[in-house]
Amino acid sequence: MPEVNKPAVQKNTENLPELLKPVMAEGGDTIARLLVEQELITPAKLIYAKRIKAKLVSDRSLVEIFKELGLLTNQQLNEVLKKQRLNIRIGDLLVEMGFIHQGDLDAALAIQVENRQQKIGDILVEYGFIDEHRLMEILASKLGYPFVEPVFAEIDRELLAQVPAKMFAQHSFVPIARIDGRAIIAFVDPLDLEDLEAVDRVFGRQVLPAIGTRQAIREVIELYRRGAQRSEAEVADDSTIIGIVNSLLDDAMQQGVSDIHVEPMKDRLRVRFRRDGVLGVHKEMSLDLAAPVATRMKVMAEADIAERRRHQDGRILYESAATGMTLDLRVSFYITVHGEKIVLRLMNKKGELLDIDDIGMAPRMLHQFRDEGLASPSGIIVVTGPTGAGKTTTLYSCVNHLNDLESCIITAEEPVEYVLDGITQCSINPKIGVTFTETLRHIVRQDPDIIVMGEIRDTFSAETAIQASLTGHKVLTTFHTEDAVGGLLRLLNMGIEAFLIASTINCMLAQRLLRRICPNCTVPYTPTPDEYRRLGYTHGDLAGADLQIGRGCTTCRFTGYKGRVGIFELLVLNDEVKEAVLARKTVQEIRRISIETSGLITLMEDGIAKAARGKVSLPEVMRRLPRILKPRPLHELRRLLGE
Repeated sequence: MPEVNKPAVQKNTENLPELLKPVMAEGGDTIARLLVEQELITPAKLIYAKRIKAKLVSDRSLVEIFKELGLLTNQQLNEVLKKQRLNIRIGDLLVEMGFIHQGDLDAALAIQVENRQQKIGDILVEYGFIDEHRLMEILASKLGYPFVEPVFAEIDRELLAQVPAKMFAQHSFVPIARIDGRAIIAFVDPLDLEDLEAVDRVFGRQVLPAIGTRQAIREVIELYRRGAQRSEAEVADDSTIIGIVNSLLDDAMQQGVSDIHVEPMKDRLRVRFRRDGVLGVHKEMSLDLAAPVATRMKVMAEADIAERRRHQDGRILYESAATGMTLDLRVSFYITVHGEKIVLRLMNKKGELLDIDDIGMAPRMLHQFRDEGLASPSGIIVVTGPTGAGKTTTLYSCVNHLNDLESCIITAEEPVEYVLDGITQCSINPKIGVTFTETLRHIVRQDPDIIVMGEIRDTFSAETAIQASLTGHKVLTTFHTEDAVGGLLRLLNMGIEAFLIASTINCMLAQRLLRRICPNCTVPYTPTPDEYRRLGYTHGDLAGADLQIGRGCTTCRFTGYKGRVGIFELLVLNDEVKEAVLARKTVQEIRRISIETSGLITLMEDGIAKAARGKVSLPEVMRRLPRILKPRPLHELRRLLGE
C-alpha cells in the first residue's frame, strides 16, 4: 500500500538547509517538516516559532503557533495534508495538530502499557481525551480519507470471507466493497501500521483506505461472527432491550453518576453520564435501538408509550439485581428532531448528609451564615444557584443543623431527596392532587416553627414564603439565579414589593460545585499570561498560592478530577443593603454596598481562594464561575475569609 505507507517526509535532514538541521534533528515535528518542504513555512520562521514555543508556559503545538502568527491558514494546512500521506502515529498527529496535549498522549500511553491489547486511538476516545466523531472528522478532513459508516447488510460477504477470524480479533478494520478491482477498507485508525500490514497481506496493495467509527466496525464484525443475516434492529428483541436498559442503570449506580442522558443523534444513539458535574460519553449504540429503549423506559416510568409528539415526565423505582440496591429516578422525555431524548436524574433518598461545618465554607463566612441566618428566630434563608449546584445538599445540611426536639420542621418538596428522622416531609404529586399550591396552604395549619420549601418557583410560592416569615416562621428555600445579588433582582421582577424583601430575607447564599483535583495525581500549576490578564491580576496578586492541577491517573479515569468542592457567596441583608433594596438601586450598587459593609466575597473570589489552597484548579474556576467584578488580591481574600 504505497499510497498509505510511503512516508511523505524523510526522517533524515540531508536535504534541509544548514540553519534548520539542528532544529529538525530534535524530532517530533513531522507536520512542521512537511510545511517547510512545501515552502509554506520558511526555516527562519520555524526557528522563530520554536523559540516562542520554548518560552510559553502553556503547552502549544507548532501548528497552533503558526496559525496565531498568521503564517498558516486552515485551508493551506488541509490542502497540504490531503496531498501527502503522513507516516505518523495517530497520537503524535493529534498533538502536532493541537487537538490534544502531550500530557494527554502520555497519559494514554501509560494506560496502553497496562493493557497492551488496546490501541492508542481506542484509549483516547474511551477515556475522554477526544470525542470519537471529532477524531474521525480530523482524520477524514486533514488526511483526505473518505468517511464511511459500515452496515452489515450492505457489505460484500466475499470480501469478509477473505479475512481470517483471528485477524478480526487482533485488528480494527473491515472490508466493505470492491470498486474497479480495488477493495474499500474501513479503518478505525488508518495510520496504524499493524492494521495496514494485515490488510496488505490479505488484499495486496490494491485497496482504498477509508475511515469508520469503532462502534460500527465492531458491530459488523460481531454480526459476521454470529453468522447473522439481519441488522441489529432485527436481532434486538424485548429481552435484549431490557438488558440494555438495566445495564445502563447498573453502570450509573456503580459509577456514582448524577444524571443519565440518552440522546438520539443523526447517526447513532449516544449515552452520556454526568459525573462530578461534567458530562462524559459512556457508550454509543445503533440508532435503531433509540425507539425500543425509549419505549422500555416509558414502561418503567409509567408514561404513555403511544405518545411520541409531546414531552413527558415520569418516575422510576429500580431495584438492581446486580447490586441489590434500589434506585429512585426522575425521568424526562423530550421530543427532538431525531427522536426522544431521555434524561434520568438519580435521586438517593438515603444520601449521606453533610454537617454544616463540612459543606466547604470558609471559617469567617460560615460563622456569619450561622449568626446572621440560621440563628435568627424568623426570616427567610435562600440558597441560590443553577441546577446541579448542590443547593439541596446545603439546604438539608441547614435543616439537619436546626433539627431538635423543640422545633417542628415541615417540608414541601418535589420530590423528597433526603429522608430525615424527626422531620415532617411531604413529596409533591400533582397526579393525585397533592400540588405545590395546595400543600403550601396546609403547611401553615400544621403549627410549624421552620418551613422548608423545596424551591421558589413562582410568585405564589414567593408570597407564601414571605407571609410565613411575617407571621414569625423561619423559612428555608432554594432559588434559581446566577448569584446572591441576582436573587434579589429576580424577586423584584416577580412583583414582590421591595419593603417585603427587605423586611423578611435574612441572607442569600449562592453556590456552585467545582471538580476537586484528584489527590493522587496533583502537579504544580503555573497560570498563563492570558489567565493573569483575564483575572486582572499581576504575579504579586497570587503570591503564596499553592496552585495545582490534576495530571490524570487510573483513580480519576485520567480526568485529573475526583469529587467536588462547594464554592459560596454569602449576601447578608444588613441595614445598608436593606436601604439599597428599598431605594431600588442597581445590582452593581447593591453588590458594592455589600462588599463594603457586610464583607461579601464573590463566587469568583471564593473559587480563587480554594484554588490557592490546591483544592480546585484555576482553569476550572475561570471556566465555571461568573466574573462580575475584578477579584481582590489573594492576601486580602484570605484575611476576609479567615483562612
